[in-house]
Amino acid sequence: MSVLFNKIIMIFIGRVNNSENMKSDTRTSLLSKMIVDRCKTVILLSSVVCTLAVVISLHKLLSYDVKLTKPFSPIPAGLYGNYIETVDQYNIPSTPKKADKARDAEAVVSLNAALEMKKHGKSDKALKLFQHAFALSPKHADILNHYGEFLEDTKKDVLKANQLYTLALTNYPDHTGALMNRQRTASIVENLDREMLRKIDEKRDALLSIPENNSALCRAKKEAYFQHIYHTVGIEGNTMTLQQTRSILETRIAVAGKSIDEHNEILGLDAAMKYINSTLLYRLRDITMGDILEIHKRVLGHVDPVEGGQFRRTQVYVGGHIPPGPSEIQRLMSQFLEWLNSEDALDLHPVRYAALAHYKLVHIHPFIDGNGRTSRLLMNLLLMQAGYPPVIIVKQHRHLYYQHLQTANEGDVRPFVRFIAQCTERTLNLYLWATSEYSHMVPAIGEPHILTGEDLEEDLL
Repeated sequence: MSVLFNKIIMIFIGRVNNSENMKSDTRTSLLSKMIVDRCKTVILLSSVVCTLAVVISLHKLLSYDVKLTKPFSPIPAGLYGNYIETVDQYNIPSTPKKADKARDAEAVVSLNAALEMKKHGKSDKALKLFQHAFALSPKHADILNHYGEFLEDTKKDVLKANQLYTLALTNYPDHTGALMNRQRTASIVENLDREMLRKIDEKRDALLSIPENNSALCRAKKEAYFQHIYHTVGIEGNTMTLQQTRSILETRIAVAGKSIDEHNEILGLDAAMKYINSTLLYRLRDITMGDILEIHKRVLGHVDPVEGGQFRRTQVYVGGHIPPGPSEIQRLMSQFLEWLNSEDALDLHPVRYAALAHYKLVHIHPFIDGNGRTSRLLMNLLLMQAGYPPVIIVKQHRHLYYQHLQTANEGDVRPFVRFIAQCTERTLNLYLWATSEYSHMVPAIGEPHILTGEDLEEDLL
């Protein structure tokens, strides 16, 4: 009887174990199925996210013409070379001293005399008196306002007049006359600027219509490349001639009597241009902090390998402009890059966009040396991505370049943008003149001294 009872108990225990095993198998199966289902869900969500990212990227590409324009490669085939400064000498006038009562009194006397000459129709004498009054007291609101009205009435120079009205309001925001005059001329100035940019775009389109393998275009690119490097380092005080610059770039042979730093400035700019052409020019993604640091690293070359590609760690002084302290650079550069890659910035005309990028970067002055060259290279990268050739700012116009930078520091960046636009048009003229077969597309091209002619706007201020 006890044996039978034991067998029954064993059978019952075996069934219980079998039941538990079945439950365990069921749980394992359900758990495996749950894991597989979650993996499928993750894969599906990842696919959806990737698809959305592709759609957003395509939307951005289709939204901005500047990204779809054929980039302009500044380096012709066959021009190769190896990748190989004292603080920028910004010759910006120092900040004016506090108002001198005697000078202000003399300026007002000169202003009254100018208004009297203007009243009697003696424009030449009036102009000299206005210029004298402005030189004595360049921030006097009445002088700025009347001087602007004179230029507008007698010289028909609305751009300069509007600049003077803006300068008057910068110093005295409540000046009624200047405020009314600026509001009245604002739309006229904007239309003039748009017309100037439209003409530049026509010349760019004419240049882009020339086949890449056109022999005249290849020769023009090569010549413009030498000119660009020569004038860019010349603005900073490099004493190499154009012929010496060409020789260094073509032969890599040193020029007797010239310093090692002057050689390295040329080779550094050459390395930076070739880095931009081979790495950044055709890339569609945003410009990063690393890109700017890589450009600067090549600009400095062997002159200062320690500081190349590094933000400055000390305070610098640039003429009348005191750049932000070293502790502010990282934050300001992050803000600058946020603006540079923003939709608002990309919606600007390419020339305005590039000129503002140049000014904003050089105003921060993030490096101990090479700020001007790096800013001009960034400007030219943005222009080349939009189909323009790299702008040549000739060393003969160095004073205008720094003068417009100073005006921008005082609150009006438009003259600097116009100056860059004029330099862009002159560079386009150089290419179109060199490819004479296509020069008929743009009127008034054919003079050999295109870059350094006297028709560039001279600032009456």
